Parts: sequence; C-alpha cells; structure tokens
Amino acid sequence: MTEDAHNYLKKILLSPVYDVAVKSDLSFLPKLSQELGNEIWLKREDQQPVKSFKLRGAYSRIAALSKAQQDAGVVTASAGNHAQGVAYAANKKGIHATIVMPETTPDIKVDAVVRFGGDYVTIVLHGTSFDQASAKSRELSQECGLTLVPPFDDPDVIAGQGTIARELLEQNPHVDTIFIAVGGGGLAAGMAVYIKQLKPEIKLIAVESEESACLQAALEAGEPVTLPKVGIFADGVAVKTIGTEPFRLCERYLDGLITVTNDEICTAIKDIFDDTRVIAEPAGAMSVAAIRKYVAENKVSGNVLGGVLCGANTNFHTLRYVSERCELGEQKEAIFGVPLPEKQGEFRRFCKALGGRIITEFNYRQSDANNANVFVGVKLKGGGDEYQQLLTSLENKDYSPVDLSKNELSKLHVRHMIGGKITNTETVFTFEFPEYPGALMAFLDTLGGQFNISLFHYRNHGAASGLVMVGFELKSAQREEFDHHLNSLGYRYEEVTDNPAYQMFLR
Repeated sequence: MTEDAHNYLKKILLSPVYDVAVKSDLSFLPKLSQELGNEIWLKREDQQPVKSFKLRGAYSRIAALSKAQQDAGVVTASAGNHAQGVAYAANKKGIHATIVMPETTPDIKVDAVVRFGGDYVTIVLHGTSFDQASAKSRELSQECGLTLVPPFDDPDVIAGQGTIARELLEQNPHVDTIFIAVGGGGLAAGMAVYIKQLKPEIKLIAVESEESACLQAALEAGEPVTLPKVGIFADGVAVKTIGTEPFRLCERYLDGLITVTNDEICTAIKDIFDDTRVIAEPAGAMSVAAIRKYVAENKVSGNVLGGVLCGANTNFHTLRYVSERCELGEQKEAIFGVPLPEKQGEFRRFCKALGGRIITEFNYRQSDANNANVFVGVKLKGGGDEYQQLLTSLENKDYSPVDLSKNELSKLHVRHMIGGKITNTETVFTFEFPEYPGALMAFLDTLGGQFNISLFHYRNHGAASGLVMVGFELKSAQREEFDHHLNSLGYRYEEVTDNPAYQMFLR
C-alpha cells in the first residue's frame, strides 16, 4: 500500500496521535555542542509514555481502523517498543490486541506490555525469533479476523512517526541537517516525506548500525533485500529487510546514509547521558553517534544539527557493555598486543616506551621460555592521530604492536580470558546463543557430546542473545561431520581460529 506525498502531509497534519502521545522536547546538548563546534539538538522521544516513538505509529494505525475492525481486535508481533506502543494504544482505544512475542523475550519486556495493555492485551509467546513470531501473527490475523498492525511498513504507521518531524520544525525551523535512525524505515520515511515538502533544503541523513544496514543494502540493490544476519546490540533496529513503502520514501527523500559501529553507539549513549542524564537504548543513540562521525569526517562547524532519541527502553545490564566500550568509541582508550622478550627489566622498559600514558589494562601471556605477549590498554586524550603516533613510536623502539582496538574478538572475549593451554588441533568459533532455558544444553547435545570442547567463554550484554566463544579439538577427518552438526544447530556462528587476538594470546 502506498500514498502520495500530499496525502502523507494531510495524514501527518491531522494525526490523532496526541490522544496518547506528548509533544516531546527538542533539547539542546551544550556539552556535545561545545565539543563538536556545532549546535546539537535532540528530539526526546524517551518522554513518551512507553519511552519510545513507536506509540505514535501504533496509535495512528489503530485509530484509523473501522468500527468493525476495532471490534474484532488487532494483532502484531514484536519483542520490544512496538509491542508496548500497540498495548498502550489498544488500552486507550478500548480494543483487544493480541501481541505475539518470541519465547526468548526477557520478562521485563513482557511485563511492560502487560502493564501498558492491561485487560485489553493477550500475549502469545511463540518461537525463538522475531521471524517466527511474525509468521504466527499473520496466521492469527487470517484465522481470527484480526487486523495486523505492522511495526513500520504501513502508511498510517509512517504518518504517525512523521508527526515527530512536524514538532521538530515548529521547535527549531533553523536546523540544517537531521539524522534519523533506520530499522524497518518507518521513522525515517515519515519524517522525510513531511520535511522535504516544507523545507527541502534541510539535509536528511539515515543512520544504520553496521550490523543491520538493510537500507544500505536495499539502495545498492535498487530494491529491498533480506540481510543474511543482523547484530543483536542495537536490537531496536535489528531488521533484516526494510519495509517496501519506507524504502520507496527513503530512496526518494533522504540525502545520505551513515553507518555506525557498536563502539560509536556506546560513546553516543554516554554523550546523551552527559548532557541530559537520560540513558538511551542503543538504537535511540544512533543519531548522536552519526552526528559525531559526520562532523569528524566532513569537518563541519557552526551548523545546526538535529537527531532523534527514538527510545530509552534499555536493559540495565547492557550498561556494563556500554561502559566497557564507550571510551574506545571516543578514541580515549586503545588496546593492542605486543610481543616482548622474556628477560629481566623488559616490562619496565616497555612501560617507559609508552611515554607516561596511563595503562588501563595489562594482560601477560608467556608463549615460550624466551618470549611473551602482552595485551595492553592505554588512556588517550581523544581524537587526532595520537593512537597511530603511539604505535609508530613503539615500532621505532623495535616493538611490533598489533592494533586490536577494532578487533571484536579481542574486545568481547580475549581480554577477559588470556591464559590456558591449547592443542594443535584446536579450532575456534564464536556463536550467538539465544537467551532461553535449554539453549546451552541444545548446544552441548548437538556438538559437545561428539567433539571435545577445549575452550568456552560466555558474554551477555543485555540482549536476547549471548555471545559465546568455543574451541574444539578437531582432527581434519572430523571436520565434515562437525560442519554437519554445526549447521543443524541453527545458531549464528563464525570461525575465528585465524583471528590475530586469539593467535597471540590463546594459541
């Protein structure tokens, strides 16, 4: 279903979303503005009753239903903000909503949906992924005559999200560039179709996580395509396929696209907290991550830049991961590995070579009687070429540093587990374990009973999946059988035996 630009403008201007939504603040970020040399403004959708912009689109769609459709009820699939938006909207309108959530959904999110929906919501837990839950919602829609409320691929949902743009232009019509996070594309599409009709000179930049850049893939292909996998950290934008209607509008109206890393997102969460004392969810901080990156790459100064804090429904335990990673994103910490000769006084000589910098981490691993490897973290002032200058300085002192600041294996696993013994047949993989009871046993039943595990390290950062690094003792004759069992497991995985961090410290 599509709408022309004029009809979208009319829908946005006449939207009923203010039955439930608030006109969120557009907050000036003084600390970040001073640091970046530009005016930075942030649209505060964390102020909505459900702490996310998703309420706007959900209510817009439900309010547009006929009396017969409202009486029959609605159905949707979501494990996050959209589910809460639908629950709140259904409660407000007094209609029944069936919400399908994966069985892996954390209790905190299920409880929130129950709290917002009350007696008007029925939760169905089905499957272990959003795709399975979504298929179930479509099945229930057909079987029970329920109207489907999509999270993004619907004109009424898109128009509801577009009301954010209406408010933003009223609050600050002088903005030069606006950065908008993209998951399924509904938010960017709604804001773009409104802004480009009123102030086409404003530049609109889409922001995607590097781990789930479905719009970027669609733009390259000329049509929506399905990503083979998406990352789990910024779960609010972890969408494999952009919506058809959002893509049509994004392709037409957006001026550019930036992808951001997890480290850059963590830095942005800290930036937002420093100026507002609000803790954004990872997807909610992406626009600020892009602003920082855009300013650095384009040497922009004196501009008025806007972003949308699109959600603040974060798992508290995620903050541990954010704290670990934000200084890497700010370039205020660097990590690297260095081989050292195993002899008296060498540690002191190496520390002197660091030039008085504060050491944030130091892990030592002897590799043989004459040599050792050290895993080093150092404090940086931030920005510029300081880190590269440090590496060059060490090379000039006859060291051979290996840059690990962008090595995910080193940051997620290796820095926490340096040591131990290995065999020449060790082969190492990373896995994403779904966070539900029995996931570990399913893994062990499929692989652990047939092949000896030589290494195991688990990390969770508050998402629906845990990050696991596993080593197996595998002989070449076993590899074909192992791959067969590995593929039957159904977990996302990657072989990392050749990763330099593993080779230096665990091999």
